[in-house]
Amino acid sequence: MTAPPLVVLDTNVVLSALVFPHGRLTVLRRAWQDSRCCPLVSAAAAEELIRALSSPKFKLTPDERQELLADYLPFCNAIQVPADAPRILACRDPFDLPFLQLAVVGRADYLVSGDKDLLSLASEFQRPIITGDTFLSLLNM
Repeated sequence: MTAPPLVVLDTNVVLSALVFPHGRLTVLRRAWQDSRCCPLVSAAAAEELIRALSSPKFKLTPDERQELLADYLPFCNAIQVPADAPRILACRDPFDLPFLQLAVVGRADYLVSGDKDLLSLASEFQRPIITGDTFLSLLNM
């Protein structure tokens, strides 16, 4: 039996899986719950997710936000990204840097994103950067 892939899911991918019950990435939620993949999370990634879930556009109550976090964070492996994290490619969006660092430090098999800035780095980055749809195909979902 092979170990499930270690995966960094950017915030938008996690939001798509958690917040939109009829979205195409909703099945990703089942993948981490069934241990078909192992999401990696750092303090910065968790903070970004908490901030995003608090956005007024989602209209989530504090209890709903806690419930969604409880449906994700316990399935994640926490990775401590050191203050002197390895040097990473320059990226256009500084908010993407924590996900790139997490992928390197956590030795992720994949960084899954729909972010064009991240996807544009795919050919140069030391870990594979793929879309959510591609990742679901790899999982045969």
